[in-house]
Amino acid sequence: MMRLVAGLTAVCLLVANLGAAEARSYRSDAFDGSWRLIFKTRSGSCDPSYDFNVNVSNGNIFHPNLVRFRGRVSRSGAVRASVTVQDKHAAGTGRLDPTSGSGTWSGYSGTAKCTGTWSATKD
Repeated sequence: MMRLVAGLTAVCLLVANLGAAEARSYRSDAFDGSWRLIFKTRSGSCDPSYDFNVNVSNGNIFHPNLVRFRGRVSRSGAVRASVTVQDKHAAGTGRLDPTSGSGTWSGYSGTAKCTGTWSATKD
């Protein structure tokens, strides 16, 4: 359960970057589909890595088994996401292009804080 929460937190963080990367304009459905996410913990006491899939549809990012998961991808590829499961929470930001992406995440499990990076590839 702890691993799932940490993974979800990482996903949320993945979807959360409205950074200053160069602005591109993709078709609104360019990101639709299934994405494989890999999260690496860089600091804190979370599991070293997490690997799972999310879906994107019309700019909305979702996971079928997580109720408190919110994520959004803009037409430029900027991503913002967050997830909460029991006493665990994570949020992230980053950027996608139509086939891959990357970013950073941070979160907590109880009082323990963690940070890391994520990468994504479209299935």
